Amino acid sequence: MISAFTGTQVRAAEEPLLAAGLGDVLMQRAAHGLANAIITELRARGRRIYGARVVVLAGKGNNGGDGLYAAAFLAARGMRTTAVLTSGAGHPQALAAFERAGGRTHDLAGAAPGGLAAETARADVVIDAILGTGAKGGLRGSAAGLVKAIVEARRQAGHGFVVACDLPSGVDSDTGAAVEPVLAADLTVTFGAAKSGLLADPGADYSGRVHVVPIGIEDNFPRPSVRRLESADIAGLLPGPARRAHKYSRGVLGVVAGSATYPGAAVLACRGALAAGVGMVRYLGPPEVADLVRQSCPEVVCSTGSVAENRVQAWLVGSGLGPDDHDQLARARDAIDSGLPTVADAGALPALPDRLAPHVVLTPHAGELATLLQRLGGTEDRAAIEAATLEAARDAAARTGATVLLKGASTLVAAPSGDVYSQADGTPWLATAGSGDVLAGVIGALLAQAGPGVEHLNELAVDGDGRWAALAALGAALHGKAGRAASDANSGGPITAGVIASAIPGAWGKVSMLSNPGGPKRKSHSHPLR
Repeated sequence: MISAFTGTQVRAAEEPLLAAGLGDVLMQRAAHGLANAIITELRARGRRIYGARVVVLAGKGNNGGDGLYAAAFLAARGMRTTAVLTSGAGHPQALAAFERAGGRTHDLAGAAPGGLAAETARADVVIDAILGTGAKGGLRGSAAGLVKAIVEARRQAGHGFVVACDLPSGVDSDTGAAVEPVLAADLTVTFGAAKSGLLADPGADYSGRVHVVPIGIEDNFPRPSVRRLESADIAGLLPGPARRAHKYSRGVLGVVAGSATYPGAAVLACRGALAAGVGMVRYLGPPEVADLVRQSCPEVVCSTGSVAENRVQAWLVGSGLGPDDHDQLARARDAIDSGLPTVADAGALPALPDRLAPHVVLTPHAGELATLLQRLGGTEDRAAIEAATLEAARDAAARTGATVLLKGASTLVAAPSGDVYSQADGTPWLATAGSGDVLAGVIGALLAQAGPGVEHLNELAVDGDGRWAALAALGAALHGKAGRAASDANSGGPITAGVIASAIPGAWGKVSMLSNPGGPKRKSHSHPLR
């Protein structure tokens, strides 16, 4: 699992070593790791090491010191290194080491930004080491002007790659909020642990691949601010049928979805659920939609009657519902009131009560979340949500009491307890009509299979109400991997929601085999129908 921490948490973890006089040791470890990552990246790209041109944009603080020390290491390997001192000064010891290694410096205060930007754009490697984890508010003054000019120059003539030192300057380490201009990195080399802002949008837009360099503070961290499930975690969480399982013990999901306007949403939700291992799906909805569901998914049991009359372990409600679908919305509210784990998607969100429980998983996109928060007295619009996704997801979970999954390139899942997961397993091709309906079905299936036991979550230090966020993150990860696999099967081409659903079993099997080849089968939790 990837664990990410706020800048405050990282500085607190560093404090005992700093108090012991080991500050320079930490900086040397960070710089050495940064330099090695740059050499590895150059080799991976088929670029030469000796004679490569490196420009480091160095602020006056410790972040600039990390960058200057790294550039000194690179100069010793025969690279041509230049430092642009964006504040007119640099970390004294690091700057001295850089100059002893043969590096040359430019003081931004006495140089033409256009010329420096053009030189930087032509470099094989650009190291962004201007602002560190403690910076707030982004770049200012001449540094902002230089970065803006570099962004434009690289758009015209850039051919190298950008490496962010700890995080891209202008990205908030805690939230991922970004203040332009930001020099987008191809690779972010971060120290001690990933920073929370690197795993949330829009920070993730600028971070590229994230590489963590251990520096000796790792044992001092508290509970992570943000976590990300990796393949081994996903495999450990995926349920599997016991030897004597039957369709009821494997979980039954009730689905209240689809309408005369959007009948396909019900089909896609059911297909997502069936592909994610649930033992049975019961569908409740209009007769004409039920007929379509039967034709598309003959495995689904289309039921009549009320929510209370249909025995299930979990509910999925809302996909494809509109404000005039009164019978379906009434069923959705009844499902919420049942006390069973429930995925509330799309059309159900406006009809929900203001206060919910953690076992209710809301799955909005940014626009839907803005509408929900405005109904609760907030002023956020879609743009505000997209500019600070981590804060928005946390705020929504705190206000509603529900688990909130905010869909996006980095999908965030926030529990009211404060646990947050970030998953970015997919492909931009997942942004297609019906993809969210499939995701809701996958999560619903996982909730129905969860049962009362949480033993399989203990290894991830997941407890209490945080288990619903972990299961929702598992669903997002599986959905993302299925979308990527489906696109890869078509040489990286576009996909549809139906194709995503079809790819889920294969993605499930692949991640299980990669993490546990030939290992024992996991047992599902058996539980009675309610």
